[in-house]
Parts: sequence; C-alpha cells; structure tokens
Amino acid sequence: MKFRHTDSPAVAAAKASFSTASAYRIEEDPRLPSQTPSPRSRRRADPLSGIFEEEVVPLLRSAPGLRPVALFEELMRRHPELNPGIRRTLERRVRAWGALHGPEQEVIFRQTHEPGRMGLSDFTDMADLQVSVAGVALAHRLYHFRLAYSGFEHAHVVLGGERFVALAEGLQNALWALGGAPREHRTDSLSAAFRNLDRAAHEDLTRRYQALCEHYGMTPSRNNPGRAHENGSIEGPHGHLKDAVRDALLLRMSRELDDLPAYRAFIEELLSRRNLRHRALIDAERAVLLPLPPQRTQDFEEQRVRVTSCGGFTLRKVFYSVPSRLIGHQLRVRVYDARLELFIGASALMTLPRGRAQPDGRRGHVVDYHHLIHALRRKPMALLGLVYRDQLFPRPAYRRTFETLLDRLGERLACRQLVELLALAHERGCEVQLADHLDDLLDAGQLPQLAAVRERFAPDPGRLPHVEVHLGSLAAYEDLLDPPLAGVAA
Repeated sequence: MKFRHTDSPAVAAAKASFSTASAYRIEEDPRLPSQTPSPRSRRRADPLSGIFEEEVVPLLRSAPGLRPVALFEELMRRHPELNPGIRRTLERRVRAWGALHGPEQEVIFRQTHEPGRMGLSDFTDMADLQVSVAGVALAHRLYHFRLAYSGFEHAHVVLGGERFVALAEGLQNALWALGGAPREHRTDSLSAAFRNLDRAAHEDLTRRYQALCEHYGMTPSRNNPGRAHENGSIEGPHGHLKDAVRDALLLRMSRELDDLPAYRAFIEELLSRRNLRHRALIDAERAVLLPLPPQRTQDFEEQRVRVTSCGGFTLRKVFYSVPSRLIGHQLRVRVYDARLELFIGASALMTLPRGRAQPDGRRGHVVDYHHLIHALRRKPMALLGLVYRDQLFPRPAYRRTFETLLDRLGERLACRQLVELLALAHERGCEVQLADHLDDLLDAGQLPQLAAVRERFAPDPGRLPHVEVHLGSLAAYEDLLDPPLAGVAA
C-alpha cells in the first residue's frame, strides 16, 4: 500500500513481491483476509465432490488402517474418469479427516533415566552387512547390551539364534567389562529363545533366566510383545550400531576378516571408541552400580552324549568327530554359543567349535581329520563315499587335489594318495605349507608324487638338534649314601 501511492498496481505489486492478481484483488477490497466476512470460494470444482463423503469416509471408518494410496487405486477402479492428478488432493483430505475424526493413537511417554537403574539387552541380525570370515559368509547376530542412563554399550558376536546361552554369555561379558550391574535388566519378550519349547522346557528356561538375574542382584523385566518402543533405549541404538559397523567396514576397504577372533576384536574396538564419547557419564554411573559377585554363573547348557563306532557323537543334528580312543565312552558336553567343551567324568578333554544344522534340516558335520586319519589309512577306500568327506578336507586345496586325482587316476589310487597326503600333513604339521604346494602343482598341470612330497616335507637333518648324553660313573652314587659305606665289605 505504501508503493501504491506513487506506482501503478502492477509496479507496486512487483516491488512488494506480490502477484499482479493479488494487487488487483487488494484494489477491489483493501481489507485483510481475516477481516472478510466469508472465506474465499474455490476457483475450480472439487474433483472429489460426491465421492469423498459418500465412498471414502465409509471406507476409512470401517478400515482405519487403509493407506491413501490404496484408497486412490480403489477410486480409480471405481471411477475411471477421474484424473490421476487427484492423488495428492486425496492424501491431504484423508490426513485432514484423520486429524478430526480418526482413532486415538498411541502416545510415547519420554522417561527420565536414573543412573545405575536400568540395563537393556536385545539381539540384532547382521546378515545385511555381508561380513565374511576366511572366505565364508558369516551368518550371525549381535547381542547388544546398553545402559539407559550413560549409553554404555557392549556387543557380542552370536553365531546361533536368540538362545538363553547367547544371552547369558553376552550379558555376563558386558557386566564384567563394565565392572558392575544395574538394578534392573530389561529384555523383549524372549519369544525367539522360547520358540518350539514345551511347557516344562519353557518353565526351566524362565527359572534359569531369573536365577541369572538374581546372581547379579538385578530385577528382570520384559516389555510387552510387539511393543518395541518399550525397549526404545536399545531398539534405536541398534540402528546406530549397525550403521557404525557398516561405516567401519567401508573404511577398512574390506568386509573380509581372517577369522572369528579378528571379527570379535573388530567389534570390541569399535564399541570402545563409541563408549569413549560418554566416558564422563559412564564413570558417574559406574559408581552407583551394584557390585559384581565373586564369580560368573553358568552360561552354558550341559548334555551327555556317547561316542559311537563312527568315531564321534551327534548333538542337535550335528556330528562331531573325536579321537577314536573315546569310542564307547559317555562324555559330558558343555554347550556354549560358539564352542563345545568335552569332559569325561571331571577331566577336561578338548574344545570343539560348535556346528549348526543345515538350513534345509539336513545334519551338519564338524570333522577334524586329525581324529580319523589313523583309521582312514587302514581303510582308504572309505573316503570315496564318506558322508562328511567335504568337511574332512581341512583346506580347499585338498578337495581340489582329490577331484583331480579321481579324474586322472581312478577311485582306488585317488583315495590312497589323498589319505597319504592327509597323513603327511598330520604327522609333520605341514597342513598349510602342503596345501600351498598342492595348489602350485595343480596350477602347473601336475599331480603330486608321494615320494617327492615326503622328501620335500621331511625334517631337515641339518636343523635337528644334536644331543650328547654323558653317562656318569657308578661310583659317584656311593657319595650320595649317608653315612658313607667305606670299609664295609662288599
């Protein structure tokens, strides 16, 4: 209006950043829009007139969860003459109707967290990160623990599913790394851990979880099924942790790691850097945590198995090989998430990596050729149709060699030569070096010759230690007698 004193409506509107249409409208009625007696009428016809109230609203009332895009497709099916450009208009109209007449929605109540009060646990699947260990894709989860107040985090690589053993091991690792325990421990409904359990097993698992919390003085609590926001202090950080792991893998330019301990160390280092950001809050909360008990509690399941004449035992649809001297004995097995500890009576025998059954339900195999090579040397043809033959080969080079020998020499010679090569690797401790040598020979189109291979990997006489044994005089033993026997007749 100030520019209008000296300029035309078009020029004044341009100087005031108005449109020319708005300038002429103001010329006709200088009042503010809020001062006009009635709102401005539509400039074009309502494309949803006679449709929204009559058809869309009844659908919204009967099925409040319908998405606007589904309503749009239904309207286009019913009224092909409608312009597809009405989709945005429909979405705005549905949103406005929901604000006025829609159902009540769930309200999230933000909480004030006290130091030392609550710790939370959950599992998150890491399959989408495509991590591989020793050239094999690693199907795994992360057990994730977090303190609600300070944001302290701990993660443990879990190879199996969401089981009590994984929860117990991961939780205790977190508490001992932290140096204390919160007063309350919150999890989800643990539906994955309880899946496929009968009533007795369900109750036993519940008692074990309660005993675990009681051992550390924590009060167990769970959020309601399907209410992830009740575990929001860890559900949200799940995504942040996975993003951090993804970024760290990109920075190292490879998703391939040498072995599982290397991957565990990679995760621990990443979490240490994240915790360093909250060091002041963590130190403040650590001072009010419950003290830890003198020792950890049980974080394994115990089973009893019998070693069969096949040179091993089967546990949870997985066959494990053991030394043949154990055939017929009953073993006590402690089942952890990633390993088995074997005992005969109270004596510890060995530790085996834990295997998993195949996704299609077929049995898995954890086989060590060191356990079976002595029997195979007596029956080399057993290698040909062995159920777990592929798992017997310690490295791909041995499998490749066997396939080449089968193709060129036939079944009998191939089995005999491959068994002798495995025996050589076992007796002389040259598994890796022999595998590299076999790869070089096959790449050159040659077959391994047992005599040449034995000579190549025979002990070097020049490197064998020379031990000289000097025998003392028998008369020196008389000096040990007390008192001396001098003068005594023989």
